[in-house]
Amino acid sequence: MLLAVLFANSEGNILVERFNGVPAEERLHWRSFLVKLGAENLKGAKNEELLVACHKSVYIVYTVLGDVSIYVVGKDEYDELALSEVIFVITSAVKDVCGKPPTERVFLDKYGKICLCLDEIVWKGYLENTDKERIKRLIRLKPPVDF
Repeated sequence: MLLAVLFANSEGNILVERFNGVPAEERLHWRSFLVKLGAENLKGAKNEELLVACHKSVYIVYTVLGDVSIYVVGKDEYDELALSEVIFVITSAVKDVCGKPPTERVFLDKYGKICLCLDEIVWKGYLENTDKERIKRLIRLKPPVDF
């Protein structure tokens, strides 16, 4: 299961977070742990260079994209390899929405579409969609039609 997907800015402030199956009392621990992990290891990292960690029998894959750090946490079938695929789909979708690796300002301007993309990629803790074109079709902001 994918336990968490978080986006943070360069100061460590959380921009977007999605938790699945993580009790509310543990979320603060995960937020602070991931931000600290990124602060220590992402300095000088290249865009989309994947870093891997393991903590409490869960796997963490994280990267930097422009001014934004992205963290994906998984357990069981979501090991480092599966998480690298998830983070690749997420970074690809964010770049498509923003048009380039985002600054924090651009990321926040496109916040709504990024959240829609994230909801289409990860659903209830599982990887749902990986096809870029399908995700684009699904996030169109059109009202539903009757069949």
